[in-house]
Amino acid sequence: MDWSSPTADTGGVPGLPSKEPERIVASLRRHGRAMFWPSMLLLAVSFAVAYLTGRFSEPWQNWAIAAGGGLLVLLFWLLPLLRWLSCRYVITTRRIVVRGGLFVRTRQELMHSRGFDVTVRQGALQRLVKSGDVLINTGLDRPVVLADTPAAQLVQSTLHDLAERDRGQNR
Repeated sequence: MDWSSPTADTGGVPGLPSKEPERIVASLRRHGRAMFWPSMLLLAVSFAVAYLTGRFSEPWQNWAIAAGGGLLVLLFWLLPLLRWLSCRYVITTRRIVVRGGLFVRTRQELMHSRGFDVTVRQGALQRLVKSGDVLINTGLDRPVVLADTPAAQLVQSTLHDLAERDRGQNR
């Protein structure tokens, strides 16, 4: 018997790897509408730079328009895009992993076996697109928030099912 293998048969001994390997149930990030206004700004800046470049008599003025447009795109489209891409929520059969951070990476793990309370908070716009903030209360100071999660109700019910399943296996 190989005790180091996560699929080794341990006979249900607590603290040892279980029979079933950990599987990814869902891999999520914030709803894509978080990039709506930055993308609208990208289009507006692109059109403005294309329209204004070449209209000035001095070459430095044309360069200044292009540089200003590039700076606006960098600050108000590229940085929000990188921030949106850097945040990820992974739900597995054993835990929830919240990874985020653009310059300083943060990784937080919540085991289903610890037990937690799951709440969904939705604003009016979030209800229209069926997203919401999933609040996971672990009993500590602040709840862990999966911000603007797509299909928030489905995520909530999945987390409840996984926690119940995990409690049933540990008995």
